[in-house]
Amino acid sequence: MKVEISVSEMVQVFKEIQEQPEKILEMVKEDMPQAVGRYLSEIMRLELTKYLGRQPYERVEEKSNHRNGSYPRRFTLKGIGELPVQVPRDRKGEYQTQVIPRSKRYEDELRQDIAVMFLSGVSTRTLAMISRRLIDHKISSGEVSRCSRELVQAIENWRNRYLSLMRFKYLFCDGIYFEMRVASIILTHPYRFHT
Repeated sequence: MKVEISVSEMVQVFKEIQEQPEKILEMVKEDMPQAVGRYLSEIMRLELTKYLGRQPYERVEEKSNHRNGSYPRRFTLKGIGELPVQVPRDRKGEYQTQVIPRSKRYEDELRQDIAVMFLSGVSTRTLAMISRRLIDHKISSGEVSRCSRELVQAIENWRNRYLSLMRFKYLFCDGIYFEMRVASIILTHPYRFHT
């Protein structure tokens, strides 16, 4: 396919860009999610080709598994937004893509950012507005809760990790004293570490 543009048309395009430079960014912003979605879909098709060990429409007698179309899915990337992708599948249902995590709608970095904002005091309503502006997708309060639960669980796993196999050269301890009022008496209570 050959596209021909006259000099006067090019001059007109450049004039519009000079007058409104944000217009080109808007055009790029609109096309980016579709382009990245097509790219990821193609990577998954190549991944399935490698998994099956043959090209599309190539028949091999000893192999009984075949391609079985694809299904649409949405996945959100930080800085790009919501991507439309086509995930290919095989007849036996054994193929699982490594490109996009199974049953996750957001990139891990984005989920962590959502959890940190929520834990720092940003309300779910405000997060929904922010997400609509930044990634062109409204994040529900349930999704925010799931993201924050994962972060809290990761912190708890770190806090309760098994340390007896680790070798330490130095151990630094720090303590915090809280003043508490119990029945009109002020107590100073040290925060104690449990081993």
